[in-house]
Amino acid sequence: MKKIKLAIKIIIFLLLLFGLWYGLYYFKIWPAWLFPSPQQVWKTLLKGLANKTLIIGILISLKRIFIGFGSALLIGTILGFLIARIQILKETLGILLLGLQTLPSICWLPLALLWFGLNEKAIVFVVIIGAIFSITLSVQAAVLNVPIIYLQAGKILGAKKFTLYRRVVLPAIMPSYLTGIKQGWSFAWRSLMSGEMLFITVGLGQLLMFGRELNDMSQVLAVMLVIIFIGVFFDQLVFGFIDRQLKRRWGL
Repeated sequence: MKKIKLAIKIIIFLLLLFGLWYGLYYFKIWPAWLFPSPQQVWKTLLKGLANKTLIIGILISLKRIFIGFGSALLIGTILGFLIARIQILKETLGILLLGLQTLPSICWLPLALLWFGLNEKAIVFVVIIGAIFSITLSVQAAVLNVPIIYLQAGKILGAKKFTLYRRVVLPAIMPSYLTGIKQGWSFAWRSLMSGEMLFITVGLGQLLMFGRELNDMSQVLAVMLVIIFIGVFFDQLVFGFIDRQLKRRWGL
């Protein structure tokens, strides 16, 4: 029943949003070429799917995000554990990563282009940088905030180093870890779009720039809708599903 009510609320909200969009177009607050109608954007979206430009852009962008985010997840998780447990790393590398997190990931693009040249490696590097600091720091904080009573109980029951981490620490940090992963994914996705918009390459970000250069606002809005849909899909269906499973297991 709750799911039905939620679905109804979402549908009503989307209809109101659609009505507002059409109303702004109907009253000509902005020129049609600058603020296209929903029908124009829908036609552009269907055209992009039919000629496969959108499909190719989506697949290439997803390939980059999976490679970059996957690498950041692996490296960030290992670094987070090491920084949390090794004092010298916490006092040095931990502080450095905290400072680097404040630097927008797109600022790394010029450096990436100098290091790797005009190729895929530069974009993937920016995606990794966009996610790795957030994941590392979230893992570090999660490990440090594991209640000491959990560790003491595990040791009393005979859990040694590796078993203690596998049976006690890892389950205890999962809710905070998932939050860090979701935040890292969000940063990685934004970094990818920013990099593709500035870098001459195929992808959703570059399709946005093509629309701007051609003064084709319907294409810009169509690509923006695709980017939003992909973001909501992973946030609600992928990470949301994992989050619900964790909460069910933890009895939350």
